[in-house]
Amino acid sequence: MGQKKDLTGSEKSKIVRYLAEGCSSLKIAKLLKRDHRTIKRFIQNSQQGRKKRVEKPRRKITAHELRKVKRAAAKMPLATSLAIFQSCNITGVPKSTRCAILRDMAKVRKAERRPPLNKTHKLKRQDWAKKYLKPDFSKVLWTDEMRVSLDGPDGWARGWIGKGQRAPVPLRRQQGGGGVLVWAGIIKDELVGPFRVEDGVKLNSQSYCQFLEDTFFKQWYRKKSASFKKNMIFMQDNAPSHASKYSTAWLARKGIKEEKLMTWPPCSPDLNPIENLWSIIKCEIYKEGKQYTSLNSVWEAVVAAARNVDGEQIKTLTGSMDGRLLSVLAKKGGYIGR
Repeated sequence: MGQKKDLTGSEKSKIVRYLAEGCSSLKIAKLLKRDHRTIKRFIQNSQQGRKKRVEKPRRKITAHELRKVKRAAAKMPLATSLAIFQSCNITGVPKSTRCAILRDMAKVRKAERRPPLNKTHKLKRQDWAKKYLKPDFSKVLWTDEMRVSLDGPDGWARGWIGKGQRAPVPLRRQQGGGGVLVWAGIIKDELVGPFRVEDGVKLNSQSYCQFLEDTFFKQWYRKKSASFKKNMIFMQDNAPSHASKYSTAWLARKGIKEEKLMTWPPCSPDLNPIENLWSIIKCEIYKEGKQYTSLNSVWEAVVAAARNVDGEQIKTLTGSMDGRLLSVLAKKGGYIGR
Protein backbone atom coordinates (compact mmCIF):
# COMPACT_ATOMS: atom_id res chain seq x y z
CA MET A 1 0.00 0.00 0.00
CA GLY A 2 1.25 3.51 -0.75
CA GLN A 3 2.59 5.69 2.01
CA LYS A 4 1.16 9.17 2.38
CA LYS A 5 2.60 11.88 4.55
CA ASP A 6 -0.56 13.53 5.95
CA LEU A 7 -3.85 12.15 7.12
CA THR A 8 -7.03 13.90 6.06
CA GLY A 9 -9.52 15.18 8.57
CA SER A 10 -11.93 12.43 7.61
CA GLU A 11 -9.27 9.78 8.19
CA LYS A 12 -8.38 11.20 11.59
CA SER A 13 -12.04 11.06 12.62
CA LYS A 14 -12.26 7.43 11.49
CA ILE A 15 -9.11 6.52 13.47
CA VAL A 16 -10.61 7.98 16.64
CA ARG A 17 -13.87 6.09 16.03
CA TYR A 18 -12.04 2.78 15.35
CA LEU A 19 -9.95 3.22 18.49
CA ALA A 20 -13.14 3.76 20.50
CA GLU A 21 -14.47 0.49 19.06
CA GLY A 22 -11.34 -1.34 20.27
CA CYS A 23 -9.54 -1.78 16.95
CA SER A 24 -5.76 -2.08 16.96
CA SER A 25 -3.53 0.31 15.00
CA LEU A 26 -2.67 -2.49 12.57
CA LYS A 27 -6.32 -3.21 11.85
CA ILE A 28 -7.05 0.52 11.41
CA ALA A 29 -4.18 0.76 8.91
CA LYS A 30 -5.68 -2.08 6.89
CA LEU A 31 -9.18 -0.56 7.04
CA LEU A 32 -7.94 2.83 5.86
CA LYS A 33 -5.37 1.32 3.48
CA ARG A 34 -2.68 3.52 5.05
CA ASP A 35 0.82 2.73 6.22
CA HIS A 36 0.90 1.28 9.72
CA ARG A 37 3.64 3.73 10.78
CA THR A 38 1.50 6.71 9.80
CA ILE A 39 -1.38 5.48 11.94
CA LYS A 40 0.90 4.76 14.91
CA ARG A 41 2.52 8.20 14.63
CA PHE A 42 -0.87 9.90 14.70
CA ILE A 43 -2.02 7.88 17.73
CA GLN A 44 1.20 8.60 19.62
CA ASN A 45 1.02 12.34 18.89
CA SER A 46 -2.63 12.43 19.98
CA GLN A 47 -1.86 10.72 23.29
CA GLN A 48 0.89 13.19 24.17
CA GLY A 49 -0.48 15.97 26.35
CA ARG A 50 0.04 19.67 25.77
CA LYS A 51 3.56 20.80 26.33
CA LYS A 52 4.09 22.39 29.68
CA ARG A 53 4.39 26.13 29.46
CA VAL A 54 7.83 27.40 30.23
CA GLU A 55 7.53 30.23 32.74
CA LYS A 56 9.62 33.20 31.79
CA PRO A 57 11.41 34.99 34.58
CA ARG A 58 9.31 37.96 35.70
CA ARG A 59 10.71 41.43 35.79
CA LYS A 60 11.48 42.49 39.34
CA ILE A 61 9.95 45.75 40.60
CA THR A 62 12.14 47.89 42.82
CA ALA A 63 10.91 49.68 45.93
CA HIS A 64 11.41 53.02 44.14
CA GLU A 65 9.23 51.87 41.24
CA LEU A 66 6.55 50.68 43.66
CA ARG A 67 6.37 54.15 45.17
CA LYS A 68 6.03 55.64 41.70
CA VAL A 69 3.20 53.23 40.88
CA LYS A 70 1.38 54.10 44.11
CA ARG A 71 1.59 57.84 43.38
CA ALA A 72 0.41 57.28 39.80
CA ALA A 73 -2.55 55.17 40.93
CA ALA A 74 -3.61 57.98 43.29
CA LYS A 75 -3.35 60.61 40.53
CA MET A 76 -5.05 58.51 37.85
CA PRO A 77 -8.33 57.12 39.23
CA LEU A 78 -10.05 54.51 37.04
CA ALA A 79 -6.95 54.13 34.82
CA THR A 80 -5.89 50.73 33.51
CA SER A 81 -2.88 48.93 34.96
CA LEU A 82 -1.05 49.43 31.66
CA ALA A 83 -1.65 53.20 31.69
CA ILE A 84 -0.45 53.48 35.30
CA PHE A 85 2.77 51.57 34.64
CA GLN A 86 3.43 53.43 31.39
CA SER A 87 3.09 56.77 33.19
CA CYS A 88 5.90 55.57 35.49
CA ASN A 89 8.03 54.50 32.49
CA ILE A 90 7.94 50.90 33.74
CA THR A 91 7.85 48.50 30.79
CA GLY A 92 8.11 44.76 30.29
CA VAL A 93 5.75 43.88 33.17
CA PRO A 94 2.97 41.37 32.26
CA LYS A 95 -0.64 42.18 33.07
CA SER A 96 -0.89 39.51 35.80
CA THR A 97 2.08 41.05 37.63
CA ARG A 98 0.75 44.60 37.24
CA CYS A 99 -2.62 43.62 38.66
CA ALA A 100 -1.03 41.66 41.54
CA ILE A 101 1.03 44.72 42.48
CA LEU A 102 -1.93 47.11 42.23
CA ARG A 103 -4.17 44.86 44.35
CA ASP A 104 -1.91 45.58 47.32
CA MET A 105 -2.42 49.32 47.04
CA ALA A 106 -5.70 49.89 45.15
CA LYS A 107 -9.10 48.45 44.26
CA VAL A 108 -11.00 48.09 41.00
CA ARG A 109 -14.07 50.28 41.29
CA LYS A 110 -16.65 51.93 39.08
CA ALA A 111 -16.94 55.68 38.75
CA GLU A 112 -19.07 57.40 41.38
CA ARG A 113 -22.46 58.51 40.12
CA ARG A 114 -22.82 61.16 42.81
CA PRO A 115 -21.33 64.60 42.16
CA PRO A 116 -18.12 65.33 44.11
CA LEU A 117 -18.39 67.53 47.18
CA ASN A 118 -15.88 70.32 47.66
CA LYS A 119 -15.33 72.32 50.84
CA THR A 120 -17.97 74.92 49.94
CA HIS A 121 -20.57 72.22 49.25
CA LYS A 122 -19.93 70.59 52.63
CA LEU A 123 -20.20 73.89 54.49
CA LYS A 124 -23.51 74.71 52.78
CA ARG A 125 -24.85 71.25 53.59
CA GLN A 126 -23.96 71.74 57.24
CA ASP A 127 -25.57 75.21 57.30
CA TRP A 128 -28.71 73.76 55.72
CA ALA A 129 -28.86 70.96 58.30
CA LYS A 130 -28.53 73.45 61.17
CA LYS A 131 -31.21 75.71 59.69
CA TYR A 132 -33.80 72.93 59.36
CA LEU A 133 -33.22 71.04 62.61
CA LYS A 134 -36.34 72.56 64.18
CA PRO A 135 -39.02 72.65 61.42
CA ASP A 136 -41.72 69.96 61.26
CA PHE A 137 -40.82 67.83 58.24
CA SER A 138 -44.31 66.38 58.05
CA LYS A 139 -45.30 69.69 56.45
CA VAL A 140 -42.62 69.62 53.76
CA LEU A 141 -43.51 68.55 50.21
CA TRP A 142 -40.45 66.82 48.74
CA THR A 143 -40.45 66.95 44.93
CA ASP A 144 -38.23 65.81 42.07
CA GLU A 145 -38.21 64.43 38.53
CA MET A 146 -37.20 60.97 37.38
CA ARG A 147 -36.54 59.69 33.87
CA VAL A 148 -37.44 56.08 33.07
CA SER A 149 -36.31 54.28 29.93
CA LEU A 150 -37.68 51.26 28.10
CA ASP A 151 -34.78 49.04 29.18
CA GLY A 152 -33.92 50.28 32.66
CA PRO A 153 -30.53 51.08 34.15
CA ASP A 154 -27.51 49.12 32.89
CA GLY A 155 -26.58 46.07 34.92
CA TRP A 156 -30.00 45.55 36.57
CA ALA A 157 -30.98 42.48 34.56
CA ARG A 158 -29.39 39.97 36.93
CA GLY A 159 -30.90 37.00 38.69
CA TRP A 160 -30.71 33.27 39.29
CA ILE A 161 -30.91 30.96 36.28
CA GLY A 162 -31.73 27.27 36.78
CA LYS A 163 -29.22 24.64 35.71
CA GLY A 164 -29.68 23.71 32.09
CA GLN A 165 -31.56 26.93 31.35
CA ARG A 166 -30.27 29.77 29.22
CA ALA A 167 -30.41 33.41 30.24
CA PRO A 168 -33.01 35.39 28.24
CA VAL A 169 -31.67 37.60 25.48
CA PRO A 170 -32.56 41.29 26.03
CA LEU A 171 -34.15 43.37 23.31
CA ARG A 172 -31.72 45.44 21.27
CA ARG A 173 -32.55 48.95 20.04
CA GLN A 174 -30.41 51.04 17.74
CA GLN A 175 -31.59 54.37 19.16
CA GLY A 176 -32.35 53.42 22.76
CA GLY A 177 -36.13 53.93 22.48
CA GLY A 178 -36.27 57.16 24.48
CA GLY A 179 -37.80 57.60 27.92
CA VAL A 180 -40.47 59.23 30.03
CA LEU A 181 -39.88 62.13 32.43
CA VAL A 182 -41.91 61.79 35.62
CA TRP A 183 -42.55 64.36 38.37
CA ALA A 184 -43.89 63.54 41.84
CA GLY A 185 -43.88 64.69 45.43
CA ILE A 186 -44.28 63.16 48.88
CA ILE A 187 -45.50 64.81 52.06
CA LYS A 188 -46.01 63.05 55.38
CA ASP A 189 -47.70 59.79 54.25
CA GLU A 190 -49.13 61.01 50.94
CA LEU A 191 -47.88 60.64 47.38
CA VAL A 192 -48.53 63.57 45.03
CA GLY A 193 -48.69 62.34 41.44
CA PRO A 194 -46.88 60.90 39.65
CA PHE A 195 -47.38 63.26 36.72
CA ARG A 196 -45.96 62.70 33.25
CA VAL A 197 -44.11 65.43 31.40
CA GLU A 198 -45.32 65.61 27.81
CA ASP A 199 -43.03 63.73 25.42
CA GLY A 200 -40.57 65.98 23.63
CA VAL A 201 -40.91 68.85 26.10
CA LYS A 202 -37.63 70.14 27.50
CA LEU A 203 -38.10 71.54 30.98
CA ASN A 204 -36.92 75.13 31.03
CA SER A 205 -38.22 77.74 33.45
CA GLN A 206 -41.37 78.49 31.45
CA SER A 207 -42.31 74.90 30.65
CA TYR A 208 -41.58 73.81 34.24
CA CYS A 209 -43.93 76.44 35.67
CA GLN A 210 -46.62 75.61 33.12
CA PHE A 211 -46.25 71.92 33.98
CA LEU A 212 -46.72 72.66 37.71
CA GLU A 213 -49.76 74.77 36.91
CA ASP A 214 -51.42 72.03 34.83
CA THR A 215 -50.65 69.17 37.22
CA PHE A 216 -49.60 69.98 40.77
CA PHE A 217 -51.63 73.15 41.32
CA LYS A 218 -54.80 72.26 39.39
CA GLN A 219 -55.02 68.59 40.35
CA TRP A 220 -53.76 68.59 43.95
CA TYR A 221 -52.86 71.90 45.58
CA ARG A 222 -56.17 73.68 44.90
CA LYS A 223 -58.07 70.94 46.75
CA LYS A 224 -56.21 71.56 50.00
CA SER A 225 -57.48 73.73 52.83
CA ALA A 226 -56.23 77.25 53.51
CA SER A 227 -54.54 76.14 56.74
CA PHE A 228 -52.68 73.38 54.89
CA LYS A 229 -51.47 75.81 52.22
CA LYS A 230 -50.35 78.25 54.92
CA ASN A 231 -48.13 75.68 56.64
CA MET A 232 -46.85 73.68 53.67
CA ILE A 233 -43.17 74.06 52.70
CA PHE A 234 -42.29 73.38 49.05
CA MET A 235 -38.97 71.65 48.37
CA GLN A 236 -37.24 71.42 44.99
CA ASP A 237 -33.60 70.96 44.05
CA ASN A 238 -31.32 73.46 42.31
CA ALA A 239 -31.94 72.39 38.72
CA PRO A 240 -31.76 75.45 36.43
CA SER A 241 -35.48 75.28 35.62
CA HIS A 242 -36.28 75.18 39.36
CA ALA A 243 -33.93 77.80 40.77
CA SER A 244 -34.16 80.43 38.02
CA LYS A 245 -35.44 83.94 38.75
CA TYR A 246 -38.45 83.28 36.52
CA SER A 247 -39.51 80.13 38.42
CA THR A 248 -38.85 81.72 41.82
CA ALA A 249 -40.97 84.76 40.94
CA TRP A 250 -43.73 82.57 39.50
CA LEU A 251 -43.89 80.44 42.66
CA ALA A 252 -43.94 83.60 44.76
CA ARG A 253 -47.07 84.76 42.91
CA LYS A 254 -48.59 81.40 43.86
CA GLY A 255 -47.86 82.10 47.52
CA ILE A 256 -44.80 79.84 47.75
CA LYS A 257 -42.02 82.19 48.81
CA GLU A 258 -39.59 83.01 51.61
CA GLU A 259 -39.90 80.37 54.36
CA LYS A 260 -42.52 78.44 52.37
CA LEU A 261 -39.88 77.68 49.70
CA MET A 262 -37.12 75.52 51.16
CA THR A 263 -33.56 76.47 50.29
CA TRP A 264 -31.57 73.52 49.03
CA PRO A 265 -27.83 72.81 49.37
CA PRO A 266 -25.82 71.97 46.24
CA CYS A 267 -25.08 68.38 45.19
CA SER A 268 -27.46 66.84 47.72
CA PRO A 269 -29.65 64.12 46.18
CA ASP A 270 -28.91 61.96 49.24
CA LEU A 271 -30.88 64.40 51.42
CA ASN A 272 -34.08 64.21 49.36
CA PRO A 273 -36.27 61.28 50.53
CA ILE A 274 -38.09 61.11 47.20
CA GLU A 275 -34.91 59.68 45.68
CA ASN A 276 -35.62 56.57 47.75
CA LEU A 277 -39.13 56.48 46.32
CA TRP A 278 -37.66 56.50 42.81
CA SER A 279 -35.50 53.52 43.78
CA ILE A 280 -38.56 51.61 45.02
CA ILE A 281 -40.45 52.29 41.79
CA LYS A 282 -37.51 51.39 39.53
CA CYS A 283 -36.89 48.14 41.38
CA GLU A 284 -40.52 47.23 40.79
CA ILE A 285 -40.85 48.17 37.12
CA TYR A 286 -37.50 46.63 36.10
CA LYS A 287 -37.59 43.48 38.24
CA GLU A 288 -36.48 40.26 36.54
CA GLY A 289 -34.92 42.27 33.72
CA LYS A 290 -38.29 43.61 32.53
CA GLN A 291 -38.20 45.63 29.30
CA TYR A 292 -40.90 47.67 27.57
CA THR A 293 -41.88 48.16 23.95
CA SER A 294 -43.47 51.62 24.18
CA LEU A 295 -43.33 54.78 26.28
CA ASN A 296 -46.99 54.36 27.24
CA SER A 297 -46.35 50.87 28.63
CA VAL A 298 -43.45 52.02 30.82
CA TRP A 299 -45.54 54.97 32.03
CA GLU A 300 -48.39 52.62 32.98
CA ALA A 301 -45.87 50.50 34.89
CA VAL A 302 -44.70 53.58 36.81
CA VAL A 303 -48.28 54.48 37.74
CA ALA A 304 -49.01 50.92 38.88
CA ALA A 305 -45.82 50.74 40.95
CA ALA A 306 -46.56 54.12 42.55
CA ARG A 307 -50.04 52.94 43.57
CA ASN A 308 -48.47 49.98 45.35
CA VAL A 309 -46.39 52.25 47.57
CA ASP A 310 -48.46 52.56 50.73
CA GLY A 311 -48.66 55.44 53.18
CA GLU A 312 -46.44 53.70 55.74
CA GLN A 313 -43.58 53.45 53.27
CA ILE A 314 -43.88 57.13 52.40
CA LYS A 315 -44.10 58.07 56.07
CA THR A 316 -40.90 56.11 56.72
CA LEU A 317 -39.14 58.12 54.01
CA THR A 318 -40.36 61.53 55.12
CA GLY A 319 -39.79 60.60 58.75
CA SER A 320 -36.13 59.87 58.08
CA MET A 321 -35.21 63.53 57.67
CA ASP A 322 -34.20 64.16 61.29
CA GLY A 323 -31.73 61.30 61.04
CA ARG A 324 -30.40 62.58 57.71
CA LEU A 325 -29.72 66.02 59.15
CA LEU A 326 -27.88 64.59 62.15
CA SER A 327 -25.84 62.37 59.81
CA VAL A 328 -24.83 65.36 57.68
CA LEU A 329 -23.62 67.20 60.77
CA ALA A 330 -21.81 64.12 62.06
CA LYS A 331 -20.04 63.68 58.71
CA LYS A 332 -19.23 67.41 58.50
CA GLY A 333 -21.22 67.89 55.34
CA GLY A 334 -20.21 64.62 53.64
CA TYR A 335 -22.53 62.21 51.89
CA ILE A 336 -24.71 60.19 54.21
CA GLY A 337 -25.00 57.08 52.01
CA ARG A 338 -28.76 56.81 51.72
